[in-house]
Amino acid sequence: MFNTLRRDIQSVFDRDPAARSVPEVLLCYPGLYAIWGYRLTHWLWRHGFKVLGRYLSQIIRWFTGIEIHPGAQIGPGLFIDHGMGVVIGETAELGSDVTLYHTVTLGGTSWQKGKRHPTLGDRVTVGAGAKILGPITIGHDSRIGANAVVVKSVPTNSVVVGVPGQNIARSRPHTAKDRPDLEHSLLPDLVGVTLQSLLARVDELERRVDGHVEHEDVHLPEAGVWRGEDFAI
Repeated sequence: MFNTLRRDIQSVFDRDPAARSVPEVLLCYPGLYAIWGYRLTHWLWRHGFKVLGRYLSQIIRWFTGIEIHPGAQIGPGLFIDHGMGVVIGETAELGSDVTLYHTVTLGGTSWQKGKRHPTLGDRVTVGAGAKILGPITIGHDSRIGANAVVVKSVPTNSVVVGVPGQNIARSRPHTAKDRPDLEHSLLPDLVGVTLQSLLARVDELERRVDGHVEHEDVHLPEAGVWRGEDFAI
């Protein structure tokens, strides 16, 4: 138990450059409170004190803004950054060294009892606002982009972005030896890339047919900026 608690503290230093000292972590990280509270309520849940476990989990939710059902199964090294609005359902399963940002939901999609929440492998990173729904599996070392909605299982070393979530193959697989994968600014823009490809194709076809391009209202982006007459924004 003490090794698990120590690893929970260390996970903060490993994944948050703002953490400066153990006292600061102990006093200023609601995610840590929520995880330790979960470990207590989970023990009560497994030993038959289910109502007491649920009741204490609601008190912890009131203090931290993080809701973790005591029936969930969570491995060591979970780090919840900021934490507000995180929801982890009853039958969710999380491997070791998982990272969750604020407003992440690991939710269910069925009224039926039994397994109805997702399973996350080791070293999975879930960006702010992402929703992972249903009894699906997110493979080890995968990264879920901010605000993605994932409703289908993805294999190990996946990158998932968009609504609904689209799986992108990594050019360089992430391994257990690498530091946690937190760089969300490098996630691909599937919609933007698709639009650029379509506009480029339309331009080429019009040049072949008419020798010129007629649609002058929208052009391909220049240096990442979309140009247009008036997008009414």
